[in-house]
Amino acid sequence: MAEEDKVWLITGCSTGMGREFAAEALRQGYRVVATARDPKTLQEFVDRHPERARALALDVTDGKQVTDVVAKTLAEFGRIDVLVNNAAYGYLAAIEEGDEADVRAMFETNFWGLLAMTRAVLPHMRRQKSGHIIQNSSQAGLMSKPGTGFYSTTKWAVEALTEALVEEVAPFGIRVTALEPGPYRTDWAGRSMKRAKSQIADYDAVHARAQMIADMDGKQPGDPRGAAAALVEIVRAKNPPRQFLLGKLVLDTYRAKLDTIRASLDEWEDLTIRADYAPDDTPE
Repeated sequence: MAEEDKVWLITGCSTGMGREFAAEALRQGYRVVATARDPKTLQEFVDRHPERARALALDVTDGKQVTDVVAKTLAEFGRIDVLVNNAAYGYLAAIEEGDEADVRAMFETNFWGLLAMTRAVLPHMRRQKSGHIIQNSSQAGLMSKPGTGFYSTTKWAVEALTEALVEEVAPFGIRVTALEPGPYRTDWAGRSMKRAKSQIADYDAVHARAQMIADMDGKQPGDPRGAAAALVEIVRAKNPPRQFLLGKLVLDTYRAKLDTIRASLDEWEDLTIRADYAPDDTPE
């Protein structure tokens, strides 16, 4: 099939990276089903590209809406070639401060909603023997820092899910890539960010980092349009990566983390190995 005949289904398109993903896919000639809780926010896509764009209501925590969106996409365009699981939001709190109900609600969107969408498209992709699932994770899925530990936990779950899924679906011609953006100029650190209902004064370092994140809003180095252009290249690649870091900041900080991990492995290697049975002491 021609590249431009492929169909993209994207979650969380009302603002930010999801909106840029949809806009860039349409600019590149793809057929796109853009989704948001309020599809009226996506009407400009339909107005500009009436033959190739559709806007559908979707709350990824609503199982019926997940099923309906996949069914409507297949009814409208006959296939799904690219699923972009973008819907997610952040939460700032020290571990002791976090409200359990708020944390569980974030998991419902960031992990369980992503899982529901993934599982909903897999039967179709298996039948057509092709497809590409994009999980928009985060640098927080690679590195957990004070104040964003709960958010990171949702993204580490996405990374673990993705790592297993890559191997499970490869025999069916389905590819899976996790994106790990650094700080991008979206609403993530501003309007979309959730925060602990109350603070514990002792965690002043956590609160200082939370303020730093808030102060960075609107000044982040990451360009969402650049991320969208990179995503199209990933989708078109013959051998796309399992993980793709977005932005120099996350690349530099993750390399530094890997160096620290390697140093620790080397430092404790002897004790690690001695925790096994000795070669001549293995039980029968």
